[in-house]
Amino acid sequence: MEPAGSEQRGAVRELRLHLVTWNVGTASPPPDVTSLLQLNSLGPTMDMYVIGLQEVNSRITNFLSDLAFDDPWSIFFMTVLSPLGYIKLSSVRMQGLLLLVFVKHVHLPFIRDIHTHYTRTGLYGYWGNKGGVTVRMSLYGHTICFMNCHLPAHMENTEQRLDDFEKILEMQFEGENIPSTLDHDVLFWFGDLNFRIADYGIHFVRESINNKRYNLLWEKDQLNMAKKKEAFLQEFIEGPLQFKPTYKFDLYSDVYDTREQKSLFWFNEKKRKPAWTDRILWRVKNLCQHASKEVEFSEEEQTISVTLNNYISHMSYGISDHKPVTGTFGLELKPLLSDPLIILNPEGEWSAEHDVLISYSAVPEFPSSAWDWIGLFKVAFRHVNDYVTYAWVEDDEISSNKDSKQIQPNRTLIEKDLTQEENSWMQKPDNLESLDEF
Repeated sequence: MEPAGSEQRGAVRELRLHLVTWNVGTASPPPDVTSLLQLNSLGPTMDMYVIGLQEVNSRITNFLSDLAFDDPWSIFFMTVLSPLGYIKLSSVRMQGLLLLVFVKHVHLPFIRDIHTHYTRTGLYGYWGNKGGVTVRMSLYGHTICFMNCHLPAHMENTEQRLDDFEKILEMQFEGENIPSTLDHDVLFWFGDLNFRIADYGIHFVRESINNKRYNLLWEKDQLNMAKKKEAFLQEFIEGPLQFKPTYKFDLYSDVYDTREQKSLFWFNEKKRKPAWTDRILWRVKNLCQHASKEVEFSEEEQTISVTLNNYISHMSYGISDHKPVTGTFGLELKPLLSDPLIILNPEGEWSAEHDVLISYSAVPEFPSSAWDWIGLFKVAFRHVNDYVTYAWVEDDEISSNKDSKQIQPNRTLIEKDLTQEENSWMQKPDNLESLDEF
């Protein structure tokens, strides 16, 4: 998909988003995630992957190591997606909660104002075993927010789950002019939300599942019940639950829990009742305004819409007692911006034996600073810090006019860095990317 140019201003674009939620139960990544990410799909490729994990191994030795280096799950997904033209745009980690956002390179110049946040709700807000991690951004001028949550477990804790989610919604991003979570144009809410199936006994639930009569269980799903009573939930949309409840399974199996749970009392608590604990919901701001004001939006005012194309679980993955759930969405939007903040133009022949020149131009409103830099990347770079070498814009500037500036990076430093990276790939000037929009 080609980037929007000025000639496409106002043209409607459709982006494909694939969202994953998975409680991985402290397990290591599986051997293959082709089906999970729909990499063999015959349709158009995805423009963005959003991956929300819960219960990533956060034992103290693992967590301290992950603070210094990328965690195994991040490395795993980067290894899979980077060769396909995706970059890890952002990530946020809070103990066992991990949220990763990958996008195609072509969209990078039109993504801005990326911010992350985390909210602890475990142990009265002092512990991060439960809570939410959030990434927000401006995508072609539209504000998008992704919220991965792990809410309290057990049948009787519905009110605590709702209270915790309300607390997570109240979080504020740092920075000026950043909307609250509910003021974003689109908000995706997903994770191990831990809502259970109330009232019905385990035998009725399992019999309904075996007969694929999932609709018999929908009305007693605690989240569905809460959406009918809680005003702040009624604005969230979810696709039909046309798949088996995703919890609780025996490991490496599609058989529901067969273990007896040991109790502190004189009796044993029997097997866990299956439940749709793993969910994906979304909220579109202009639809909420439409509902509250009871007015119709014209096509011109409908600048962004969300369509759910697929909402499924993946039964073949057995590394934890949860099955992963994915939602594939179409985001139809009218770009509110069509020009990159920075346009780079490598000049002349590039080789380790010659000085290199880079000219660039910036839009008038670009907030330049002494910290601006330009990085040189391999074609399949993984994330923003995965550069081979870089140049400080202010230090290496050699000419400037109202239309463009020209810099000449230090050739000695470049040669040193490229030697370390085995510079045989360097003949492609397309490897340059501007990082200013990050």
